[in-house]
Amino acid sequence: MDFDLENSMINLVEWVWELYGEGKLIEAADPKLCGNFDEGQIECLMIVGLWCAHPDYSFRPPILQAIEVLNLKNELPTVPAIMPMVPSFARPVLAFTSDTISGSETWHTKSSNIESTNTSKFALPLPVSPSNQF
Repeated sequence: MDFDLENSMINLVEWVWELYGEGKLIEAADPKLCGNFDEGQIECLMIVGLWCAHPDYSFRPPILQAIEVLNLKNELPTVPAIMPMVPSFARPVLAFTSDTISGSETWHTKSSNIESTNTSKFALPLPVSPSNQF
């Protein structure tokens, strides 16, 4: 994936992950550094960044664990060479209507091709007055 900021919009995580998979992670370093950096530190920083940006949040580390790796107190994590694709699920759309006079409410949910309608009745609370208090 070519990095051409003027002519395209790219996802930074996807770009870095692709470079990681190609063994070219150092190419993601800021060109303003002019190569004046420790390659091991840049590699560590980039891999921890990919780990923290994992598409499946359950694979992301706690912040203290990531800091330990950045401080070289723990080993680098193993991240896959190809960015994992996590299936996404559409949230159900909820439409709600309420009839305040009759006390009935109806809601409709639609997710994919499944639609359901639920209707329920509820009792309106009685106003509190000295005559109906216990």
